[in-house]
Amino acid sequence: MHVAVSRRGATAAVAGLSALLLPLIGAPGSSAAPQTGAAAGSMAVAPYEYLGWGNPQKPTDVMAATGVKWFTLAFVLSDGGCNPKWDGTRSLTGGSDQAAVNSIRGAGGDVVVSVGGWSGNKLGEKCSSASALAGAYQKVIGAYHLKALDIDIENTEFSNATVRKRVVDALKIVKTDNPGLVTYVTMGTTPNGPDANGKDLIRKGAAAGFANDGWVIMPFDFNGHSGSMGSATVSALEGLKAAVKSAYGYPDDTAYRHIGVSSMNGKTDEADETVTTGDFQTILNYARQHHIARYAFWSVNRDRQCGSGGSGDSCSGVAQAPYAFTKIVVQYM
Repeated sequence: MHVAVSRRGATAAVAGLSALLLPLIGAPGSSAAPQTGAAAGSMAVAPYEYLGWGNPQKPTDVMAATGVKWFTLAFVLSDGGCNPKWDGTRSLTGGSDQAAVNSIRGAGGDVVVSVGGWSGNKLGEKCSSASALAGAYQKVIGAYHLKALDIDIENTEFSNATVRKRVVDALKIVKTDNPGLVTYVTMGTTPNGPDANGKDLIRKGAAAGFANDGWVIMPFDFNGHSGSMGSATVSALEGLKAAVKSAYGYPDDTAYRHIGVSSMNGKTDEADETVTTGDFQTILNYARQHHIARYAFWSVNRDRQCGSGGSGDSCSGVAQAPYAFTKIVVQYM
């Protein structure tokens, strides 16, 4: 994997440097408020922006240019113990990250905070129990009075069955302690849906009584697929829906409202894999048809054409107009 591009490898690319992104108005998949589609300004449309490096755009500039209201800011990591910090190094409050959140809210938007990612120390591993992990998540929720939390479970955190159970048990605790909080659990996928670890994670969530609002897949870095990336994404989402339906016993419509997608715009980490604006339109059509809980992507930073000296960290690698991908996703509001 080309770690400099992927949401999964972004923190590794800066080797301990800062790395993060920031975004409920009744998400369509929320069990508390089922809807027929994403409401205007909904957190269901919250693309990732990575503020720690890579010449990030000002969130308020993105809002003005595209109409997007919510951002997913990532990543909160462990500081080496069971304590959350931005990229494992920066305090939750009082710094540039807090200022970014304040600016988004001041412009009429809001944020989902994403915990995890591919690299760095993971809270799910560093916290020794579900109650301790819930306490770490609660610090993040409390710092920003969050309406939504995204757990991006990847790499060693995802591959460890004990940690997978700890994460869903901790999320059940914070859902109980924070009525109305929307939760997303984001994971990698195959073109046919979640792999064995992903299916186990969903089953563990259902067995624990964790009423998750959105099980979300990242349909890229497939290491091979047939057809367009748009059709491969639809196939992966259908596999995800089947897994959620099976685990929770939901009817089809309810299962669709509890799944989501977080794509990647332009060139991905694989040389022969490109997600086009046409693929994003295919995903939008699917989202509208099935009223899914979340349509996000990695990342706003990359939603521009590469110029001289530009790299996959800060541009898409394809010919495009500024914010071409965000302007498609925001149509799901």
